[in-house]
Amino acid sequence: MSYLKLNLGCGNNKCDGFLNVDKFGEPDIKWDLEKFPWPWEDNSVDEIRIIHVLEHLGKDTETYFNIFKEIYRISVDKALLYIVVPHFRHDFFFNDPTHIRVVTPESLRLFSKTFNYECEKKRFSNSPLGLYLNIDIELIGTNIKPGEAWFKMYPNKEVNVSLLLEKSKIYNNLIEEFQMKLKIKK
Repeated sequence: MSYLKLNLGCGNNKCDGFLNVDKFGEPDIKWDLEKFPWPWEDNSVDEIRIIHVLEHLGKDTETYFNIFKEIYRISVDKALLYIVVPHFRHDFFFNDPTHIRVVTPESLRLFSKTFNYECEKKRFSNSPLGLYLNIDIELIGTNIKPGEAWFKMYPNKEVNVSLLLEKSKIYNNLIEEFQMKLKIKK
């Protein structure tokens, strides 16, 4: 069976081999991602890209949750989900008035039932969103893109991710974006 590949919120960045979807411009399909249900069948998609889009969506929590429920509904088991967002302490996030939601790798881990059960065992107070929403989306990889400010502070060094994360708690603009890969588990 041939499954769909979706590039959600594509803007002017269309991807070959993908169904390019956006509320604006001239995508393959015009669709408001905050309107539910989405126009795709259950278990019909095996790859989704949401590149610099999620930070614009889900001003209210219920809408944000519905986005993830729809992603889960339309995806097949082991479908891949790629999400790229600006770091919440970078000017790229602050300077766009349409950025309404902070998205981090840690917040996306809350949609994993495995992570939810681990936190439950340890009596952590994390919101077990995977269990609450009956979805299971596992974060399987994160790439951190350093900003120009990092390279001004450390011009002659390779990126030490631990140091970058530590310093980004003190200084703004060190991390430009998170690039995350997730997998649907059904």
